Amino acid sequence: MINPTFPLRFHPVYQPYIWGGEKLRTRLGREDTPAGIVAESWEISARADGMGIIREGPLEGKTFQSLIETNPREILGSNLKSDHFPLLIKVLDAAKTLSVQVHPNDQTAIQFGGEAKTETWYILEADPEACVYCGMESGVTPEAFRAAIAENTVEPLLKKIPVKAGDTIFVPGGRVHAIASGCLLLEVQQNSNTTYRIYDWGRVDAEGNGRELHIDQALQVSIFEEEGTALTPAEAQSPLAGMPREKIIVSPYFLLERLRLEDAATLPANPESFQVLFALDGDLQVSAGGETVTVPSGSSVLLPAAALAADLKAVSGPLHVMRITYP
Repeated sequence: MINPTFPLRFHPVYQPYIWGGEKLRTRLGREDTPAGIVAESWEISARADGMGIIREGPLEGKTFQSLIETNPREILGSNLKSDHFPLLIKVLDAAKTLSVQVHPNDQTAIQFGGEAKTETWYILEADPEACVYCGMESGVTPEAFRAAIAENTVEPLLKKIPVKAGDTIFVPGGRVHAIASGCLLLEVQQNSNTTYRIYDWGRVDAEGNGRELHIDQALQVSIFEEEGTALTPAEAQSPLAGMPREKIIVSPYFLLERLRLEDAATLPANPESFQVLFALDGDLQVSAGGETVTVPSGSSVLLPAAALAADLKAVSGPLHVMRITYP
């Protein structure tokens, strides 16, 4: 059995949802995308409905789940007590506005079923006047919200947040939300694919049929009066391996940091957790365990918890790297 101490790159799993576009090809240079619209790239996934396949190196062709089953602690680390990969990491291209939707949180998933999903969006690129909808205005009740769905007047009840590249939006389970058109983003979420679609802006297909809605389920899990803000500012932290570091999100489910790599650095081993590195604005070279991979700008790599110190090199000049770990 091979001990996975080296960086792992995966074939993305592309999803052709109706709201997708072409930016994964045109802006991120993904030459392996299928023809037509591409809405999502599942970057790091151990889900049966979108399984990651290792794309290179000694484990080429193996599924992520098979590797976790044979090497759970070596992949996941000591912080995670289960043997299941806890996250799903995606890139989304919202050429059209997504449906208004909601996901269960840990408590409502137990109570009503489905998989809990808290997520965060890091905006990679945004068209002028791009926005997201996240949360409901104060005073909105379930009865008023249900009536607005029937009357196609949902938008005024939602908090509208203008966004630009570099912004971060935190979306805990139970918070009603929608990504509007013109957003290209990195999404980090709990490992879940439970979505309750509430409202789809009156869209219909060629036969005049709208997509299925899940209004009753959505109202069961939605939080109508909540504290906290969706737009989350970055906070400067002490450097990591000499790299300037900013805290992006700290949650019970994932930690996000943004690093600045000027030339080269040695990232310390982290036996407590896997580390996912996403190259934000330049090509990244990662070496560990005797293997070296190149991570093109706008794509990702996973360092197993068993990996020792990893050498990072900025291939095409200084760049920012998003680092994702389990708390």
